[in-house]
Amino acid sequence: MGAQHNSRTNPEWETHVILNVYDLTPANSYTAWCGLGIFHSGIQVHGKEYGFGAHDFPASGVFEVEPQSCPGFIYRCSISLGHINMPPSDFRLFIERMASEYHGDTYHLISKNCNHFTSDVAYRLTGKTIPGWVNRLARLGSLCSCILPESLQVTTVKPEYHDFSEEDGAESVSTVTTEIDDAEQEKHLLSPQESAGEVAFIKEPEKN
Repeated sequence: MGAQHNSRTNPEWETHVILNVYDLTPANSYTAWCGLGIFHSGIQVHGKEYGFGAHDFPASGVFEVEPQSCPGFIYRCSISLGHINMPPSDFRLFIERMASEYHGDTYHLISKNCNHFTSDVAYRLTGKTIPGWVNRLARLGSLCSCILPESLQVTTVKPEYHDFSEEDGAESVSTVTTEIDDAEQEKHLLSPQESAGEVAFIKEPEKN
């Protein structure tokens, strides 16, 4: 916590911290009423949404998309978590540092998923975590992972990772396209905004 504290203040730096929640499966419509469901979430700050996904490399798994438009998921709702006064440049450095803690090859559906990431970001920025129902299934799974089907213990958030050097013109992001293996899953999990088909991985700060 405390990333928002800055000796400088400026009304133009004021921004809401918003949690955007998505359904990973239409079955949530039948289970959400009792507080259960499989959800993806992203954290929206300064007009961009940031999430965490898996890939096979020891590099940033943090990506950015347009708010409420993460491809491959069904947008459900947005929840205000508060607001901060932070220059966009300072926030960019903050999210790049977060990317160094959330590598794509460390993603785990039960112990380190997209909702753990958004809760961590929210707490560091505002002192608040995300609502418990968003990640309740993972918490239940951590208690009884031995009886969970293997299919539920692997990630469903797995964009294709491409690394571009600065010579290719990239500054702090890497362009990727999402990959969905199962045709039936693709049918049900398409984003409402089909034009938003790309995400961009946040690059980690350079090590001295």
